[in-house]
Amino acid sequence: MKKPFAPAATYTLVFLAMLFWGLTFVWSSIVFEYYSPVATLTMRLLISTSLMFLGLWIFGMLEPVKKEDFGLFFLSALFNPFLYFLGENYGIKYSSATISAVVIAAIPVFTPVLGYFALKEKLSAINLIGMLVSFFGILLMLLNNDFSLNAQPLGVFALVVALVTAIIYSILLKKLSGKYSAFFIIAVQNLIGLIYFLPLFFIFDWQDVISTPITFELASNLLMLAVFGSSLAFVFYTVGTREIGVSKTNFFTNLIPVITAIFSFYVLGEQFDLQKIIGMAIVIIGVILSQMQRTGRFVAFYRFFGRFRR
Repeated sequence: MKKPFAPAATYTLVFLAMLFWGLTFVWSSIVFEYYSPVATLTMRLLISTSLMFLGLWIFGMLEPVKKEDFGLFFLSALFNPFLYFLGENYGIKYSSATISAVVIAAIPVFTPVLGYFALKEKLSAINLIGMLVSFFGILLMLLNNDFSLNAQPLGVFALVVALVTAIIYSILLKKLSGKYSAFFIIAVQNLIGLIYFLPLFFIFDWQDVISTPITFELASNLLMLAVFGSSLAFVFYTVGTREIGVSKTNFFTNLIPVITAIFSFYVLGEQFDLQKIIGMAIVIIGVILSQMQRTGRFVAFYRFFGRFRR
């Protein structure tokens, strides 16, 4: 039985996971100027897996995988990182960093239903209200001023694939998080994901990678994707699912488009207007509402923030 985290520590780790994931959309957009999505993902997982297993070995955290869990590890890694990363990265390539983050943030809209039937996790009315409010904010950020969608159909389809696989992965991850440490789970899943990607990499991208000069911009952004996006963020997310459940952890993904939009404006020069600012504010309000406990009184708001002072 894993020792539980303090509430403040758990919410801090979940927020950091969303911060890192929000930045991955920006870092990926930069790396795509050099590598294809498959090459980017393969290199990203190679670096992440090497660093994580090195850390596990140094600190004596390697664990034996139970025979009955082999299938679950391979299945979960198929959904994430393999299918999820393919969908997310091709979505970024054929739309934009901000639009991709907004679509991915729709995960909490569907996760509670699957979480209820698969894990028997219950949500209060205020949780559902928060979910709907944040989703409205997401739509406001996604649409242009004339309510048109600025994204290629292929990009939107890829992002839908990422959304669906992320929801299924959340349920599978919950089944593993009570048996192994978060760090070990992500290391093993990244290793299996790397195995899934290698055939595609050598068939389609090997020649392009070896002929592409390595610059500081390429190396630094790829390293940040591996360390923060593929390693620490997933470890922190896994802790969150174990401590506060799949649905509540996934509610925080609504913060991802806010983070991405801010950094996309400063780093990539993406449009950042009043409509996006209003959408971000609505998303944040929805996240706060979604974390309140069931109560008929306004003190729910106070109780939510009281967790951080304990």
